[in-house]
Amino acid sequence: MIKSKYINIICIGAAALAALLTLLLMILSGAAQKLQPAGSFSSSPEYAGRLFDPDRVHTIDIRIGDWAGFLQNAGKEEYVSCTLVIDGEEFSQVGLRAKGNNSLRLTREYGLSRYSLKAEFDHFLDGGNYYGLDKLSLDASFQDNSYMKTFLVYDMMALMNVPAPLCSYVQVTVNGEPWGLFLAIEEPEEAFVQRCFGSLDGNLYKPDYRSLNAENKDLALQYIDDDPDSYPNLFDNAKLPSSAADRKRLIRALKTLSTGENLETAVHVDEVLRYFTVQVFVMNQDSYLGHTGHNYYLYEKDGVMSILPWDYNLAFGTYALGMTDPIRDPNVLINYPINTPAEGEVMLNRPLYHNLMKQDKYFARYHAYFDTLLSDYFENGRFEATLRRTERLIAPYVQNDPTAFCSYADHQLAVDTLEEICLLRAKSIRGQLEGTIPATIRGQQEQPASRVDASHIRIADLGDFDDLEKNF
Repeated sequence: MIKSKYINIICIGAAALAALLTLLLMILSGAAQKLQPAGSFSSSPEYAGRLFDPDRVHTIDIRIGDWAGFLQNAGKEEYVSCTLVIDGEEFSQVGLRAKGNNSLRLTREYGLSRYSLKAEFDHFLDGGNYYGLDKLSLDASFQDNSYMKTFLVYDMMALMNVPAPLCSYVQVTVNGEPWGLFLAIEEPEEAFVQRCFGSLDGNLYKPDYRSLNAENKDLALQYIDDDPDSYPNLFDNAKLPSSAADRKRLIRALKTLSTGENLETAVHVDEVLRYFTVQVFVMNQDSYLGHTGHNYYLYEKDGVMSILPWDYNLAFGTYALGMTDPIRDPNVLINYPINTPAEGEVMLNRPLYHNLMKQDKYFARYHAYFDTLLSDYFENGRFEATLRRTERLIAPYVQNDPTAFCSYADHQLAVDTLEEICLLRAKSIRGQLEGTIPATIRGQQEQPASRVDASHIRIADLGDFDDLEKNF
């Protein structure tokens, strides 16, 4: 009896000690994570001025037990727990996985291990966040020797007042060992929605295809019928909780879009026109207007839709995956017409662009936004200043990048090429606006001599598959 009594006392004491240790660990974990209360997202979040300060290169150390195992299983895209040390501050129990579609597959097939990554602060830790941020990605600059495509496109989107992710450059290490220069990007989820739209009252989707061989009408934002089950590419990819009423409201917006009438009741027209202005300028075929029709986010609130930017490593004419006859001619690419920025079959199946542009008032506004983009970004020196300032900022890190897809000389060539492509593209579009260059595919085919001469440009200098076969 006495022995039993002592055993009970010891057990009770051990349980109490375990509870105390658990509480202490929770407190320490919360302190290390710089947690804000769950759901306390801000329209002016603290993370915007910390990690996403674009005027310096930040640091992230990934502390993980089995990095080799993580790389070996990258294709599974499964989250593992790690600790991130961001600019010297430690954040524990962060979910980490590889990301990408073809970029992930091809990186592995070429025997490389420089994967783009996703870091989710609340995957393993309820309420986990980085100063209010729930999720970020680390972009590896696959097929982008300049390291700048995505950075510059988001800068253009911000200039045009299109809600776009924040981004900044990050020197990544793994367990203290150099891994490479990446672009940290704010992933569109709750924190992004709160920052851009002021509340979580709306809905966010990242439509994507299950198979490119499927019809994918919902991915193209076509109205099919009133059954939510007919829209798996949309509703299976909701980023915020979506109710039956939410789905019904979005389907109703798609139905209105399909009619081409009363579009402002279903589409945030002005914002969408600004989005397409940048999208068409950067010749991004891996997009809503391209072969795949994906790589965008869809935001809906009160039955009104907006399309939001995402994924630009294959912009500026470098997309060719899955295309039987990709365009390689720089004269065609750099002069690509703003009125018909895709082949007829694609255009007819993209109602968010096509049905807006059938309205004369929207078409004129679209052209006016091109004038704004050219005047405020390319014709006043802002673009060159941004590009060269960014080049100087990242140069030492690119030069010493141990996992780079290219040599430093190739990086410098890509930066120069990107600058010339953009300036020639701006010149061509100015000519299209003024009528000296046809603004349609047919018109340019009939008057090829009117185009801006870009025959000396080698688009592949921005980054191509040949680079992946080299060992840097």
